[in-house]
Amino acid sequence: MKLVSVDILDGTGLHRGMEIEIKGGRIAALRKGKAREDAPLLCPAPLDLQVNGGAGRMLGECEAPGDVLEILAAHRHLGTGAILPTLISDTPQAISRAISLISAAKAADPGILGLHLEGPHLAIAGAHDPGQLRDLTDADVDRYLAAKARVGVLMITLAPERANPQQIARLSEGGVIVALGHSDCDYDTACAALEAGARMVTHLFNAMSGLNHRQPGLVGAALDRAAWFGLIADGHHVHEAALRLALRARPEAAIPVSDAMAVAGTDRTGFALNGRAITRKAGRLTLEDGTLAGADLSLVEGLRHIRQVMDLPWQEVLPMGFDRPHRLLFGTPNRITEGAPAHLLKLEKGNLSVLDAKDWRALPAQS
Repeated sequence: MKLVSVDILDGTGLHRGMEIEIKGGRIAALRKGKAREDAPLLCPAPLDLQVNGGAGRMLGECEAPGDVLEILAAHRHLGTGAILPTLISDTPQAISRAISLISAAKAADPGILGLHLEGPHLAIAGAHDPGQLRDLTDADVDRYLAAKARVGVLMITLAPERANPQQIARLSEGGVIVALGHSDCDYDTACAALEAGARMVTHLFNAMSGLNHRQPGLVGAALDRAAWFGLIADGHHVHEAALRLALRARPEAAIPVSDAMAVAGTDRTGFALNGRAITRKAGRLTLEDGTLAGADLSLVEGLRHIRQVMDLPWQEVLPMGFDRPHRLLFGTPNRITEGAPAHLLKLEKGNLSVLDAKDWRALPAQS
């Protein structure tokens, strides 16, 4: 496949009038060409740092590396280029199994970026199993530092009240990305965790101490101090007004995530999570009591929602999905380069499409 007179948007900026050739799923050639008005815009497909499941299964249910790769395939079909599979609070045995599966799956496809452990060191359960929540121990820290070498990227979401700054510092110094979440901590406790090395706040606003003018909480620390924060932009987890406030306060820090569950990429109407029924209805996933249990969302849909709420051009919204997570994980801009896998989105006449095996496939509009 060869495309001429296209514009390329990557982490280094906009490059007009380019030619790109794709062979065997990789970028075989990239060179300067002729610019033209209304040229299609190509950019890297987004990276999703919070994917609990897809293709009918949760990460915790995977039994073989191929199961993890099926979750990746489901999200690639929805327009996402790479994922950080996420294990919801579980037993030490389940965590060890996930580490082994991710290590093998990553070796088979680098679209598996690593592993995100959302818990079990949390204070607010949300949709997590309350029986699995516990404090972080020094033995846990040792285990996670060893796991980092196996999975590549390791992100751990924890509540500051479940860990101490020394433990957070050890994890951070060992290359683990510590994220704060599912916490009722106060502003000072959150800031102490950030100063110790925590670098992100998981799904801002959800399952955390909120913003009050005298008690800023974890939300206040995220908007005032945190380097990065995740946002579930599905119209259910975060009100449009709160979304606007966060993106206006720290536009450079927001990283959209899907928080996708087992139903992603399927037409299923529900699934089970730790023996509890999750219902899928009208774009929401809920427990029987109405508690939100992850999101019925693709990352591209989340970017569309942000664009609509913020009234921004695509060129400003797309880097939120492909460049910011790359900078968090790897410390470098996400570039389109020769030899790299060709996981790309195309924007043409206002419509988004994703590069499939042999051609471009239109992505459905947000429901």
